[in-house]
Amino acid sequence: MTARTETSTSGKLSLPTLTAMVVGGMVGAGVFSLPRNFAQATGVFGSMIAWAIAGFGMLMLAFVFQTLAVRKPDLNAGVYAYAKAGFGEFPGFFSAFGYWASACVGNVSYWVLIKSTIGAVVPGFGEGNTILAVAISVVGVWAFHYMITRGVKEAAAINRIVTIAKLVPILLFVVIVAVAFKAGTFSANWWGDGEGLAEQVRATMLVTVFVFLGVEGASVYSRYARRREDVGKATVMGFVSVLALFASVSILSYGVLPQTELAELRQPSMGGVLESVVGPWGAVFIGIGLIVSVLGAYLAWTLMAAEVLLVAAKDDDMPRFLRRENAHGAPVAALVLTSALITAVLAVTLFSDDAFTFTLKLCSSLSLVPYLLAAGYALKIAGGRGRELVVAVLAVIYTAFLIVAAGLEFLLLSCIVYAPGTVLFVMTRRERGGRIFSPAELALFVLVLAGAVAGIIGLATGLITI
Repeated sequence: MTARTETSTSGKLSLPTLTAMVVGGMVGAGVFSLPRNFAQATGVFGSMIAWAIAGFGMLMLAFVFQTLAVRKPDLNAGVYAYAKAGFGEFPGFFSAFGYWASACVGNVSYWVLIKSTIGAVVPGFGEGNTILAVAISVVGVWAFHYMITRGVKEAAAINRIVTIAKLVPILLFVVIVAVAFKAGTFSANWWGDGEGLAEQVRATMLVTVFVFLGVEGASVYSRYARRREDVGKATVMGFVSVLALFASVSILSYGVLPQTELAELRQPSMGGVLESVVGPWGAVFIGIGLIVSVLGAYLAWTLMAAEVLLVAAKDDDMPRFLRRENAHGAPVAALVLTSALITAVLAVTLFSDDAFTFTLKLCSSLSLVPYLLAAGYALKIAGGRGRELVVAVLAVIYTAFLIVAAGLEFLLLSCIVYAPGTVLFVMTRRERGGRIFSPAELALFVLVLAGAVAGIIGLATGLITI
């Protein structure tokens, strides 16, 4: 809807607008939680290795989206379209559904973090997963839903403004922490505590995926770009900028507080780090910046999620009811489904000991299948093109590594989400009058269903915790 509106008023999306969408999509809740999340896993050295791996791997994915945007200009909606073109309708459906579900779970993490921020002064909100916090969040979900269905005609402009507004406190944090940097504290945090280095780095991988979600934001709206090559440029420019910002936030924090203290900060942990330097106003300042950032990202991701369902439905890859738009041009059916899933996951957080970390990791896990299929498609069409082949191979290796690093627990939890979603695929096939599953598709469905059953058993027996 963002792009559709701007297309009608000013033609097509410009490079700055596409870049703002990439940056705006990535700079959300994750950056404000980095000091604690990294300190819980590793020290300075492990952090540097983690950012090097994540930066290189995600850059390969960014190059993949850049290549695909240029090589396949007829494919719209990015991630989903590439999976379908490369591997067929059912994997394409899973990619669309997984990408959409990942966006919804990511939006839940936004509400959790907002309520955790408020919980610092209103104890009833706790860490964002109390009954009061969830109830208020549900009201917020449907308030946003109503606003969007009434037509947010200025959505692209809002995204640009919010992107600037939320970068200010983050950049100020980096400057202040850099000035307050203590070499002795930094060196004491160098090696980290606990597990070996390899395990420390592995423990950060889903965190880095979460903060980089949105790297494909420009490709999702690729059909609205003023120039097709701008999609790739916006993706890379946005990614490099955000990588530098995120690495600075996490690494500089090690020069302010001992790792053990960083690991015990309440979220948003950026507020705790800044408070230790400048006093209480630092936490308030970061809290305000977080709320602006998260609400802007929530709007962007809700629109992006609905766009994926809408385009898939118009391509006959999702049920026809998801094509429905109201008089304001809002994809109302897709938005209802989006808000409903967000509400359901918010209810699940009531049973989580660490709701933010749970939603962060589940969101990241759900995104891995769409990313892997996009990278796989780039590999499939690379042919003898040397650079494209190398980039695609590295992107495939990186995303496969992430699935392994995520662990069996979150793979099974992802299956619990994917399995019931197959109902939408069955509805689509019946509408088209075709065979519901081919033999290969049935085998894939059985595999996902088995994973979902194993996940449910794991939750029931306590082997899997949320």
